[in-house]
Amino acid sequence: MQQSYNPANKDILVNIDGELVHRDRARISPFDSSVQGGDAVWEGLRVYDGKVFKLNEHLDRLRSSALALAFAGIPSHEHITAEIKKTLAANRMRDGVHIRLTLTRGVKVTSGMDPRLNQSGPTLIVLAEHKAPVYARSGLTLVTSTIRRFPPDCLDPKIHHANLLQSILAKLQANAAGADDAVMLDPRGFVAETNATHLFLVHRGVVMTPKTVACPEGITRATVLDLCKRHRIPNAERDLSLTEFYRADEVFCTGTMGELAGVTQLDGRTLGDGAIGETTRRLSELYRELTRSEGVPVA
Repeated sequence: MQQSYNPANKDILVNIDGELVHRDRARISPFDSSVQGGDAVWEGLRVYDGKVFKLNEHLDRLRSSALALAFAGIPSHEHITAEIKKTLAANRMRDGVHIRLTLTRGVKVTSGMDPRLNQSGPTLIVLAEHKAPVYARSGLTLVTSTIRRFPPDCLDPKIHHANLLQSILAKLQANAAGADDAVMLDPRGFVAETNATHLFLVHRGVVMTPKTVACPEGITRATVLDLCKRHRIPNAERDLSLTEFYRADEVFCTGTMGELAGVTQLDGRTLGDGAIGETTRRLSELYRELTRSEGVPVA
């Protein structure tokens, strides 16, 4: 899976600390913490017909991550929402839009790792692009990466940070294998997630997903579990091994960037009958209905 350039994004305006700048002139200081050490937190948002789906949940997670990293002067939900609205209005965007929201620790007075060098507060970046869900609906191919996800005692996955080297290394392996994405295990050998999404399997009618031991608290993941409970679809969160994914009837992944996407091959094995399964299709439709009916108005 490779994202492609959308010509509609040629002249988008990027919001950096409230200033709207053409994408070709948008600049971050070399003293910014995101450049110095990947010291930033982020969220991916999707706009449906003028509304951001699960905006408050995303902003709650952004704030939680920033608090865990002891950011000073974290902007309020109201301030961030206002900047999102301003960015969408300036770009005349309303639907089919993905927003990359980044909050860095801010600009340092001199180069260095010490957060005490940050004396100007966080940098807020709102990057909105015309971007449809990125995964093909015909079925994804995954391979298992040798790169493991950190457990909470190494780097807590509940911090949604912008240092994505683990994911990039795993994605390099997927690219080399000709796969769409890579499955990543936790240090015990159980499945955590892919390099970019959460994973689910369906076996004998039960929808299962790994616990958030070595993966983030996914908002699309939580939405799918809530849909299962609401529509009386049996579900469980527990440790899952690769073998359980190999023998599953269905496998799918979830994320704001790609919504729900079925997986039909893993490590050279055809999963289920090799087609997108009935439960995956049903949950995808329930998710689409939810995105059409819920959300915070922003455009």
